[in-house]
Amino acid sequence: MRKPALSDKIEFYWIRSTGESPEGMAETQHAVTLAFDAADEYRPEPPPAPEIPAWQDGSLRIGIHTSIAGDITGSLDMAHGLGANALQIFSSSPRMWARGSSRITDADAARFRARRKELALGPLVIHANYLINLASPNPVLRTQSVQAFHQELARGVALGADFLVVHPGSRLESSIEAGEAAIAQSLKQAARGLKLGELRILLENTAGQGSSLGSRFEELKAVLDACPELPLGVCVDTAHLFAAGWDIRKAAGLEATLRHIEGTVGLDRVRIVHMNDSKVALGSRVDRHEHIGKGKVGLEAFREILNHPMLAGRAFILETPIDKPGDDKRNVAALWRLTGRVVRATGEGMEPRRDKRITAKKKAKAKARA
Repeated sequence: MRKPALSDKIEFYWIRSTGESPEGMAETQHAVTLAFDAADEYRPEPPPAPEIPAWQDGSLRIGIHTSIAGDITGSLDMAHGLGANALQIFSSSPRMWARGSSRITDADAARFRARRKELALGPLVIHANYLINLASPNPVLRTQSVQAFHQELARGVALGADFLVVHPGSRLESSIEAGEAAIAQSLKQAARGLKLGELRILLENTAGQGSSLGSRFEELKAVLDACPELPLGVCVDTAHLFAAGWDIRKAAGLEATLRHIEGTVGLDRVRIVHMNDSKVALGSRVDRHEHIGKGKVGLEAFREILNHPMLAGRAFILETPIDKPGDDKRNVAALWRLTGRVVRATGEGMEPRRDKRITAKKKAKAKARA
C-alpha cells in the first residue's frame, strides 16, 4: 500500500439520522476532509554514525613493535612512553605453536581496547607467528599454519586490531605458481567462519631468502588477485626491499621502487611501512635489521620515505633491534626528527627490560673471565 504523502487528503464520511422511528428515518450525509501531516508519523531514531578512531585524524603515525610480556595492555603504555603514536605487537609467542587455547579473554580484550582508546594509539598492527607457512606443500605443516593463522585472526578481532601482517611463506620444492595458489587457499580457509570487521590482512614483502615468496611484488599481486573476497593489503619492509635488490638509498631509486609497487599491487593497498635499516648489502637476499641510519640504507633514505607524497597517509612502524637500553627510544626519536618534529618520550609504562642478545653477550663475557 502506498504511503500517504504530505499533500494527500483523507476524507471521512458519516451519517446523521433524523426521524423518530426506523421506518421514517431520514439520512443526511456529511463529509470531513483531513490533511495528512508528516509530523504525525512515527520515526525511530536513526542509528548513530560509526565512531571514527582518534588515530584516523590524518596525522602522521610513527610506531614501534613493543613487547606483550607480562600484560598485553602494557604494550600500549610502552609504545606511548617511547614517544610513538602507533604500535605493532605479537598476539602470542611468535616462535612457538600454541598449546591449547590461545584465546584472549573478553575482560583482557576490553581492558586493552579501553586503554588504547585513552592513549589514542593507532593503527594497531599485529605480526603473525613466524612459524606460519601458508605456502607449504607439506599438508601437515600447512594445516597447522592455517589453524594458527585462524587463531591470529580471532585474536586480532578481539583486540580491535587494524592490521594483521603475515609473511607469505616458503614454497620449498613446489613451483612459484603452486606456492601462490597455496597461500591464497590457506588465507581463505583461515578466514572461514570469522567476521573480520575492520581487520585487514597485510602480506609482507620478503628479502627473497631461499624459496620464500614475496620478494617480487608480482607474487604478492597474484595472491591478492586470487582472493577478491578477503580484505587484503600489503606491508612494505624497507630492509627487505633493500635486501631484495631495490636501491632505495637515493631519491631516484626510491621513486623507481614506488612506481613499480604502484604498477603491481598498487600503492593504495600498501597500508603499513616497516622502517628498518639493513645490516647487509644491497641484493644480499638476507633479512637483517639495523638501527635507523646505522646500516647500509642510511639516514637520508628514511627522510625521503617519511616525506614522500606517494606514501602519505601510511603508518611507519619500527622493527629495529635492541642492542642496548634506550635503542627503542632513540629509533622512534630518529624518525620524528626526520619529519621535522621533536616528540619527547615520557617514559611512562616503560620498565627496564633486557634484550636476550644483550644477556647472552654478558653471559659469554662472564664465562670468558671465569
